[in-house]
Amino acid sequence: MSSYKSDIEIARESTMQPIGEIGEKLGIPYEALMPFGHTKAKVSQGFIESVKDNKQGKLILVTAISPTPAGEGKTTTTVGLGDGLNRIGKKATICIREPSLGPCFGMKGGAAGGGHAQVVPMEDINLHFTGDFHAIGAAHNLLSALIDNHIHWENKSGLDPRRITWRRVVDMNDRALRNINVGLGGPFNGTPRESGFDITVASEIMAIFCLATDLDDLSRRIGNIVVGYTRDMTPVRAREINAEGAMTVLLKDAFMPNLVQTLENNPAFIHGGPFANIAHGCNSVIATTTALKIADYVVTEAGFGADLGAEKFFDIKCRKAGLEPAAVVLVATARALKMHGGVAKTDLNTENVEAITSGCKNLGRHIDNLSKYGVPVTVAINRFVTDSDAELQAIQAFCEARGVQAFNCEHWEKGGAGTEALAHHIAEVADSGASKFELLYNDEMSLWDKAEHIAKTLYGADEIIADNKVRKQFAQFEQDGYGHFPVCMAKTQYSFSTDPSLMGAPSGHAVPIREVRLSAGAEFIVVVCGDIMTMPGLPRVPSADHIHLNEQGQIDGLF
Repeated sequence: MSSYKSDIEIARESTMQPIGEIGEKLGIPYEALMPFGHTKAKVSQGFIESVKDNKQGKLILVTAISPTPAGEGKTTTTVGLGDGLNRIGKKATICIREPSLGPCFGMKGGAAGGGHAQVVPMEDINLHFTGDFHAIGAAHNLLSALIDNHIHWENKSGLDPRRITWRRVVDMNDRALRNINVGLGGPFNGTPRESGFDITVASEIMAIFCLATDLDDLSRRIGNIVVGYTRDMTPVRAREINAEGAMTVLLKDAFMPNLVQTLENNPAFIHGGPFANIAHGCNSVIATTTALKIADYVVTEAGFGADLGAEKFFDIKCRKAGLEPAAVVLVATARALKMHGGVAKTDLNTENVEAITSGCKNLGRHIDNLSKYGVPVTVAINRFVTDSDAELQAIQAFCEARGVQAFNCEHWEKGGAGTEALAHHIAEVADSGASKFELLYNDEMSLWDKAEHIAKTLYGADEIIADNKVRKQFAQFEQDGYGHFPVCMAKTQYSFSTDPSLMGAPSGHAVPIREVRLSAGAEFIVVVCGDIMTMPGLPRVPSADHIHLNEQGQIDGLF
């Protein structure tokens, strides 16, 4: 039975179509593709330009309740819904993020869906894919090298080595690189200073890459990056050290969206992968906007739970790209809701309707939050084989009481056939024009008020708190002309609060702001609440321990 097979085994048994045939389903001629083998390709800039005046398709967001170790299956549901829409005769595609190597070899594993709702070739997508992340890391580190070279020679900008804010990146979990010293070994090796590494997905280049609308916009945003300050705190930008041209060259090919396919041979765009904490956690704008011009329905996802992912999708990505979603799918599982209801992970296979009912507080908060954006909400219950009928009925009853339809989905086991009912409903909602999308706040609000509004409106907090230094930084960013930027809230994904142990739907808490960071190229302000890690470490037993080539030369252990 397929339920006993691993994701990679299911993916390996699939029959993939040549990528040219996948492109044809969206009207992409083969000459507009840059193939990477037989099953992956990039879509040319020329083709993207040629479809800009096409009619716009309907955009559907898939988000989720607050994540738990039990898993929610947001990417799996995105893939399953895309397959379901194609199965009922709709011209649909999906847009998701590229996985990072760090989590693949760390604890989380891959991010290509699961079961019979996957994108393939699974091994390639989860590993080097088309080299986009390598290009982004190279562009980021080129800027790092140019900064140190600029200081080594004449330092015409007056950049203070003690006030450089730009670090280096590598796409791997490596705690030993969080804090380092560079420039040691005498004057021929540069100016000694403290620095460090972040993981590539936390790079501002990644956020810029995923928000830029074309190569000119990409270059402009790179030039706007603030890399540090002079002694009198004047910002120094990347363009002042002539970095944007060479960096854009490194990103030119990577900037073209990647086209692959699902297990059911439906088209899928996988492009970009910004952190869902320190950045906005969505796939690239250019992939999404291109997909909307060549498909009638585009299913996309945003990172983590709706309080982070959906909020940033709406208030950052949609705001900047002028997108208007037609429907939202909120993914929940009985297992996760039991955890939000106080059940330990070891006891999740035991029926517990009472815990489900208690845990639905988290689901209810997310439903209420999403309704504030004016986009119709539908709940997708990602069904596990251990879920009882009574538990699923409890979730559906809770949703019905709130006027929201909930669908039991079995895409993990059945692929698109397991989401047919959901697909019919979502297509109907998207076509109805019922969405009256509006942003949570306007550009004119102060940065402090934006952060406070999110915390009070979506997190259930009573207040945000910060010391005087942080408050002055808010004011300084406004004085420097960045007050119109949206805020990118960086907090734990496991709770509406900043305490990951407070599950369910906590209210009345304070949200402490530890620092604020400027992402001048990405054009948002990062508001760091609590401890946020931009360079993860490996767990005691990393996934890398189990990944190897088998006797047939195939990859085993990747999930």
